[in-house]
Amino acid sequence: MLRSSRRKMRDRILLHICCAPDATIPWPSLRSEGFEADGFFYGGNIHPASEWEARRDAVLALSRAFGWTAEIAPYQPERWHEAADRAASAPEGGARCAICFSLQLGAAALYAASNGYKYLCSTLSISPHKSPDAIGAAGEAAAESAGVKWVHRVWRKNDGFRLSVARSREMGLYRQNYCGCVYSMRRPGACGSAA
Repeated sequence: MLRSSRRKMRDRILLHICCAPDATIPWPSLRSEGFEADGFFYGGNIHPASEWEARRDAVLALSRAFGWTAEIAPYQPERWHEAADRAASAPEGGARCAICFSLQLGAAALYAASNGYKYLCSTLSISPHKSPDAIGAAGEAAAESAGVKWVHRVWRKNDGFRLSVARSREMGLYRQNYCGCVYSMRRPGACGSAA
């Protein structure tokens, strides 16, 4: 796990983006550390398709506003359902979320390895409703499996979540009120970004 903020300029890092608002703080922060940070949006967990489209469009809008690159993975909800539906009855923050983190970060790690990125990081830890330890474990495993290095950050520290809410509002970015999956729709705000 890489934690030092001192790096050579232009190390390539792929930032897994769960949604545009949550990337407003991590993306510029990684750039300010000297990383050449590009985004990667994977949304197979997002339901329904119209919600995925809204979030994809917001990621693209953020990418244009920053002038940085964001890759959009194809929308493949069936893969997410195959893995996560077996934990349908699990509470929010439980086994289903761990499966979801693994799928998202696994896809990002494979993309990173296939496209010359040395490092992988995620915006997931900006949410006060998600476990940084579970995210870190999933990220570390995905990165190691793909042959890249995991950069663990807990973005909600130093008021990161509140700052991301304010920044996304200033930028006019779409903000959702649930994490993304069909199960999290039952409890808006329980595990995702508050509108």
